[in-house]
Amino acid sequence: MTDTFARYPSLRDRVVLITGGASGIGAEHVTQFARQGARVAFLDIADAAGEALVETLAGEGLSAPLFLRCDLTDIIALRAAIAEVSARLGTIAVLINNAANDQRHGWEEVTPAYWDERMATNLRHQFFAIQAVAPGMQAAGGGSIVNFGSISWHMLQGGMPAYTTAKAAVEGLTKGMARDLGPSGIRVNCIIPGWIMTRRQIELWLTPDAEANLLRNQCLKRKLVPADVSRMALWLAADDSAMCTGQLWVVDAGRM
Repeated sequence: MTDTFARYPSLRDRVVLITGGASGIGAEHVTQFARQGARVAFLDIADAAGEALVETLAGEGLSAPLFLRCDLTDIIALRAAIAEVSARLGTIAVLINNAANDQRHGWEEVTPAYWDERMATNLRHQFFAIQAVAPGMQAAGGGSIVNFGSISWHMLQGGMPAYTTAKAAVEGLTKGMARDLGPSGIRVNCIIPGWIMTRRQIELWLTPDAEANLLRNQCLKRKLVPADVSRMALWLAADDSAMCTGQLWVVDAGRM
């Protein structure tokens, strides 16, 4: 972490759980929180990438994060993984509901089974992760939950109706749970990223025409990178944002 960005003393030794943390934006979350001195755990199905990230961060001299393999669509396995994190690291104070998959699909081809699978991949686990961590946060007197939405449906993006529906629902989940958990001192916020230049996005969809159109529509003329949203997640997890809850935090360089 360079000296130009903030350090958050309240994050030191705080137990942080990140879903989908082995690659992309999730891996950046793991890295940023580890560099703040947090006690980080992350869940993913990508064994090789998860293990490599742990090794990389340990090589920086940081406390190695705890990586647990978990299929988030399996709620029993998700609950067990969260219980293991709590047993090994302590009460989870921060939940980053990051995991998602924006697989493209035509509306004509969607089956009920595919629809249910997309909801399980992009929405359902966020609620059940909240349900699993909330009792510990309540007993501790508070916590911070950061859900991840998407700019896609705000931009009227087509070509993936199950994904955009799930991501729209994440915002409703955030608002409702902020109300329900607020009396316990638990904050629930949602980050809405713009088009973030992960390796997957670059390899699959960043054509010269798409890049030109993106920069034309953004107020700030720089492509967004994972650290841009991870730094917002740091702030929402830290005590600096102690009175912020139920809000949608758009990090899109002024595109929406």
